[in-house]
Formats: sequence, C-alpha cells, structure tokens
Amino acid sequence: MHKLLIVDDETGIRESLEGVLTDEGYETASVESGEECLKLLRRQHNFEVVLLDIWLPGIDGLETLEKIRETDNAPEVIMISGHGTIETAVRATKLGAYDFLEKPLSIDKTLILVKNAIESKKLRHENVDLKKQLHAKSIIVGDSIPMKALRQQIGLMAPTNGRVLIYGESGTGKELVAHAIHAQSLRKDETFVEVNCAAIPEDLIESELFGHYKGSFPGAAADKEGKFQKASGGTLFLDEVGDMSLKTQSKVLRTLEEQRVNPLGGDDTIMVDARIIASTNKDLEEEISKGNFREDLFYRLNVIPFFVPPLRDRKEDIPLFARHFLKDLAVTYGRRPREITDDAVEALMRYSWPGNVRELRNVIERIVIMNPMTTRFDRKHLPPLVYRDGNRRAARSEFTTLHQARDAYERDFILKKLDENHGNVTRAAEVLGLERSHLYRKMKTLGIAVKE
Repeated sequence: MHKLLIVDDETGIRESLEGVLTDEGYETASVESGEECLKLLRRQHNFEVVLLDIWLPGIDGLETLEKIRETDNAPEVIMISGHGTIETAVRATKLGAYDFLEKPLSIDKTLILVKNAIESKKLRHENVDLKKQLHAKSIIVGDSIPMKALRQQIGLMAPTNGRVLIYGESGTGKELVAHAIHAQSLRKDETFVEVNCAAIPEDLIESELFGHYKGSFPGAAADKEGKFQKASGGTLFLDEVGDMSLKTQSKVLRTLEEQRVNPLGGDDTIMVDARIIASTNKDLEEEISKGNFREDLFYRLNVIPFFVPPLRDRKEDIPLFARHFLKDLAVTYGRRPREITDDAVEALMRYSWPGNVRELRNVIERIVIMNPMTTRFDRKHLPPLVYRDGNRRAARSEFTTLHQARDAYERDFILKKLDENHGNVTRAAEVLGLERSHLYRKMKTLGIAVKE
C-alpha cells in the first residue's frame, strides 16, 4: 500500500485529505508542522509522497522541502498554498517540489497529482538502482600489474571517441572493460547497448543490428529499431565480433563508414552516431588469413586494441576477486557477509581456471548457495575439481619417471569424470568406455576411494 504524509496546520484540510486519500486505498499520516514532518520522516522511510503546505508555524514549507530533499530516498513533495505566487512556485520547483496545489483543493487534481508523483518516485528509484548496477558492472577488480595497466589505459582513452577492440579468452571480463570504457567516456550519460554476435542466429542478426519494417520478412509483425539506432549518441558493444558472418561484416563496415543504417524492408537511411567497442576471443589476423574475417573491417575496429589477460596470468588477483564476489553475492541473496580462509584462497590460486573470472564467480556463487548457514568458507567447501587440480599441479614437479606421470594423469582424468558424474561409478565407466568392474580395479590401483 502506498504511504502518504499530509503536512498542514489546518485541521480541516488534514482531515479532508486523509478521508479522500484513505478512501482511494492509500495509507496516510498527518502532522501540523514542518518540525513534526521532518521528525516523522527520520523515523519512517517508507513515505512515497508528502503533501506540504507552504505556510506553516515554525519553519515554513519551503525550508521543510529543502530539508526533505537532502534526505536519502526522499519522497516526492507536492506543495499546497492558499495564496501562492509565481515566484514562490518557481523557488519550490528549484528546490525539488514535484508540483503545486492551490486551495481550495480540487479532489480530482489532487488524486491525479498523487498518482503521478508515486509513479515519479518509482521511476527515480529504478533509475538509482540502474545506475548502481551499471557502476558495479564497470568496476575493474585487481591489483596485478596487467590490471593496473589496463585501468590506466582505460583512463587515457575512454574520454575519446576512438573505436576499441578488446581481445581476451572467454570469461576474462571483456564486457566489464567495455562497460568501464563507457562509464568514463563523454557518452556516459547516454545508452550502452550490447549485442552478442555469437548468440544471435545468422538470419536474425541483421534485423538486430539495423532494424526492420513490418512485413519485411516472415515473422516481422511490427517495426523494430536496430541496435545501431538504440545506441546512437551512446556506445554499441559488439561482443564476440569474430563470430559474425562475412555478409553481416560487410554491412557493419558500410555503417561505420557512412554512419547510417538501412532497416530491412525499407529504402530510407537513418543517420546514427554510436561509439563502437568490439571484443573477440579469436585471433582476428589468423581469421583474416583463413578468409573468415574482413581485413578492412578489422582495421576499422582495431583503432585502440586492448588485451585482457587470462586469470592464470594474474593469480595475485584471485583473493581480491573471491572476496569481491562473496560481498556482491551476499547482497544479491540477502545474506550476511561471508569470509574465506587463507587455506581456501591458496587452493583457488593453485587451480588453472580455464573458464577465467567467470568460472571463479560461478564457483563462489555455488559455495554461497550450497552452504547457506556457513559464514566462513574453507577448502572443504570448494568443488572437488578445484582443489584436486591445484594439488595435481603442485605435485607435478615431484614426478621422476614417465610411469609416475602417466599414473597421475590417469588418476586425475578418472577423478574428473567421477566429479562430472557426481560420484556415480557406473555413469563414469560408461563415459570412459570401461566396464564398471574394470574401472573399480583401476580406482583401486590408483588409490581412488569410492567416496572420493
């Protein structure tokens, strides 16, 4: 139920407004002075709208309005005046008032303004949440030399309009870098639009990028604005651009050269102005030699190249990432902050992380979900594959014969398949192409307990 506060020194006005608004389904409270209003707002933070009289005993409505707007998550304020002037209305608007009501009050106008003010408060709150999410997406975590250099590079080139091509393996955080560039650019207050070129079917990607008109192809039931148009004035992020077909590459190249798009099914052209950031996990120069990527498009995109190193090359960042994800996930799942022991961090640092930062986040999220009552995560809470891989790598230097190395590899491979099949020996045997009894003998020879 929406909660409203009425502030007026006239008892009749307060009672009349409370009666009307309560009948409309609102929860109301009322006070007769600015001091009481501020005191109540300090105790209760769930008022969405305040109907505030300008002329009050003690501090007046304008001063009260000013103090209300200084509070966190401030409600919308509708000013009420029996003899307001244009000058007063202008000042109230500058101080942040949503709108003005004149006495005698029109019930219809009051109800419309209250409804609109509630919607405004909701949109303002959603906008704040969105900005927080965007800010979180643009935080580059890590104190390793490669990450410090990356942040410095972003700071230097983000305020320009130069096109950026971000290289890196899957899961290294290329999208995060793109968000960080946008957040520090001259276009930071405009739209950031992302297109995953690897995830969109070939027959739909042109429609996604350039838009289409109703009836231009089967299934086009309405006009659609393309990503280039949506990003105009802001930033367009072409994620995994190396997976784009040659036909689409040709149209993207023409759009970059001419700064305009032709929606499918129409002859008109639409001017666009979007800063392009692209990313890839492929060696585009090798793809060019294979005929899979246009050389001219490569040079258009590769104005400012970035390289995001894999997690295995910056392992000193792993403790920071782990604790950052624990803090972030505690907020996401509404749980108390968690800690992670040095022993668990050491195990994380020994693992190879083929899935990079994304895999690390998934591991941390898994242990948070699977251990809801645990506030301190130890090595035993980590997935078996993580600490087994770490132990395996730590022990490799101890091999002295080929036989030892082969046995160690077989043991690790069997453990991996058992882990993938949740310890089910029968299913693991099928995957390995062995009889169940043969796998049991192998496990016994290699010292693998069934429970392991």
